[in-house]
Amino acid sequence: MAIDHDRLFKELLQTFFEEFVLLFFPDMHEHIDFNHLSFLSEELFTDVTAGEKYHVDLLVETKFKGKDGLIIVHVENQAYVQSSFPERMFLYFSRLFEKYRTPIIPIAVFSYDAIRDEPSLFTLSFPFGDVLDFRFFHVELRKQNWRQFIRTDNPVAAALLSKMGYTESERVELKKQFLRMLVRLELDEARQRLLMGFFETYVKLSDEEEQQLRSEVEQMETKEKERVLELIISYEQKGKIQGRKEGREEGRKEGAEQEKRHIAKRMLMKGFDAQTIHELTGLPVTEIEEMKQSGFK
Repeated sequence: MAIDHDRLFKELLQTFFEEFVLLFFPDMHEHIDFNHLSFLSEELFTDVTAGEKYHVDLLVETKFKGKDGLIIVHVENQAYVQSSFPERMFLYFSRLFEKYRTPIIPIAVFSYDAIRDEPSLFTLSFPFGDVLDFRFFHVELRKQNWRQFIRTDNPVAAALLSKMGYTESERVELKKQFLRMLVRLELDEARQRLLMGFFETYVKLSDEEEQQLRSEVEQMETKEKERVLELIISYEQKGKIQGRKEGREEGRKEGAEQEKRHIAKRMLMKGFDAQTIHELTGLPVTEIEEMKQSGFK
């Protein structure tokens, strides 16, 4: 199943928007009033020339501290390399400004695994002069050294360790430090589950790595060890419960499909045509025709 990167990042940043700005843009954080946050509905833009539709990932309406008038913060998660991305950011900016007629703060989060020098400006110039020099704020997650963030008590930092610059040999240590951060944060269960789900979407340890993790956790100081082990066990149990639920649901679906096939066979025996059986059972016509050809077996 494909990962919905934009949905995951949107949920994370909506829940911890102030923490995100504080983590990566502390100067910006000093000026924004986070007591007046409002998340706007998703914007849809159509690229007429390319025939493609784009959704703006996250729009936040707020204001500057001590000032009247609203501002819009536009955050765009980019999960794949796209050479025309700076141009797209400019188009988003111009269309948002045209609609809201208020200052727009554009931010891009580059979350793909490639390490490259991603431009953060879009220019339009001629030999006789410059016309446009559009810049946007950005953070390239893969270039971040994850070890520099493990001492912060920031939930966004904890989740985004999974997208930072770690090596394969550091995966166990990465998750161990993530769990330690999660324990220190003392979040409610819903937010804790959000961070755990985000992290494990991108860093899924093998059984052997999980065993190594358990062994290393056992070497921690007693109090911290107990809390981290409790966290691990809790999510293992929830995972088993969820797995059983999914298994039961899969069983119900399979049972329903078997019942449809049984009804289809009885209808074939009574002389119903394939199209009528399809309309009544929802089974594909091709499958019904195959039943017919095989003698309803």
